[in-house]
Amino acid sequence: MTDLAPTSQIAVLDAGGQYCHLIARKVRELGVYAEVYPSEIPASRLHGVKGIIISGGPSSVYEPNSPTVDPAVYALGSGVLGICYGLQLMAYQLGGVVRRGDRGEYGLALLDVLKPGALFDGAFERQQVWMSHRDTVTGLPAGFALLAETETCRVAAMADEARKLYGVQFHPEVVHTRKGKELLANFLFGICGCEKDWDPRHRVAQLEEQIRTTAGDRNVFFFVSGGVDSAVAYTLCLRALGSERVQGLYVDTGLMRLGETEFVRSTFDRVAPGNLEIVHAREQFLGALSGVRDPEQKRQIIGEGFVDVQERILSSHHFLDGHWVLGQGTIYPDTIESAGTAKASLIKTHHNRVAGIQELIEKGAVIEPLASFYKDEVREVGRELGLPSELLDRHPFPGPGLAIRCLCSDCEAPVSRLDEGWLLPLRSVGVQGDERSYRSVLALEAPPAGARDPYEAATSLINLHREINRVVLLAAAHVPLECMRVFAGALTAERFHLLRQADAIVRRLSHECGFDTRSGSFR
Repeated sequence: MTDLAPTSQIAVLDAGGQYCHLIARKVRELGVYAEVYPSEIPASRLHGVKGIIISGGPSSVYEPNSPTVDPAVYALGSGVLGICYGLQLMAYQLGGVVRRGDRGEYGLALLDVLKPGALFDGAFERQQVWMSHRDTVTGLPAGFALLAETETCRVAAMADEARKLYGVQFHPEVVHTRKGKELLANFLFGICGCEKDWDPRHRVAQLEEQIRTTAGDRNVFFFVSGGVDSAVAYTLCLRALGSERVQGLYVDTGLMRLGETEFVRSTFDRVAPGNLEIVHAREQFLGALSGVRDPEQKRQIIGEGFVDVQERILSSHHFLDGHWVLGQGTIYPDTIESAGTAKASLIKTHHNRVAGIQELIEKGAVIEPLASFYKDEVREVGRELGLPSELLDRHPFPGPGLAIRCLCSDCEAPVSRLDEGWLLPLRSVGVQGDERSYRSVLALEAPPAGARDPYEAATSLINLHREINRVVLLAAAHVPLECMRVFAGALTAERFHLLRQADAIVRRLSHECGFDTRSGSFR
């Protein structure tokens, strides 16, 4: 946290959930400052907060070493909201019963509100929510009332309103829960009595002053990626210190989107002409990835390659002589995730705090002006800086680039028949119940009969079949699905070139039809 952050009114307790930071971000979007803390933080350190939110998580409350909270949290007098695992933990600690369900519930569900009360205050009839759980509460703790249910989840919401204790099995923080924002607002303002104290806009002058204080008489160098975070942090430092004291370096790995390097060069030339150095490393990265098929191994190779290039640049450009500090576009989730959350399930490999950079941090040789901000808040700062919308609102792109999206296989294999469709002989990464899953893809030639929409069909099929985590609908087929197969293949320059062209076509079409700017599409 920087000195720009106010005292936290809302504490989000991290039980290892993939949506933990999304909860804090949504609270901030409502104008209330929130911070994330480990779930086991002593209640004595939370005196003064107006509300506490316990996140979801991949564990089961009845398992040894599963995440917990200090039971004294429930007696602080602050409002407490348990989400998903947080609801189950609240029920379990206060004498309720939690059991493993007959099957998981992942995706869209319809919620029936039985007792509106303070949490569901307003127009809260039957509504769409997002579920991601297998365990369920089968017995309410003493003093709690049932607030809402779904077809497959009896206790979808509960409350002891006298003690301001609330729990929901669904995720109000995700866009698929239609009334989630209203529910969170009811908790913040109606139950906890919060006041609005947070707006990421109009903070540029404060951020620039903080940069000047931290840098002192030292210069700043940046490894910019072309992404939003590093671009905004780099621009802040340029404005605070001047182009003669800031140096940008961009590593072209050869794994980027079509025209990416040219886009980055032209964008930063508008900010500070000639201030960005392009480091070409295509041969190094493509050579290291030759013959590699496993996506996690690709991530490790690419991460190690970045470290190698960074260390080579640091030593050859004299950036370690004491007159320079490293600038990074680290944002708030990075500062928590990179420290290693003991209870969280691995969703993807994180590169933020490699050993060499950690040493610089310990020496006070790193500037991270955005360390208190979330991605959407960084975009607001970028708009205040006057950065172009084509940079701030562009389609997010993973650090490992197109190398991860180039699907590979060790062997040839045909599709196989499943009751409702065809099981493709390839796997994709998904998140189910706050855990990473790496499972097969089910392809449908048409939506199942009787399904109201494709999303409902996909949700039902994923919940029914444990071996899949993704359903795709074939838009057009020139070859019958039963004749399709996967061929053995690794990442090659030819395949990568073809993927880059295809990616450019999809991005162009997405932009032309407005899909890439639609709320919730990519963010």
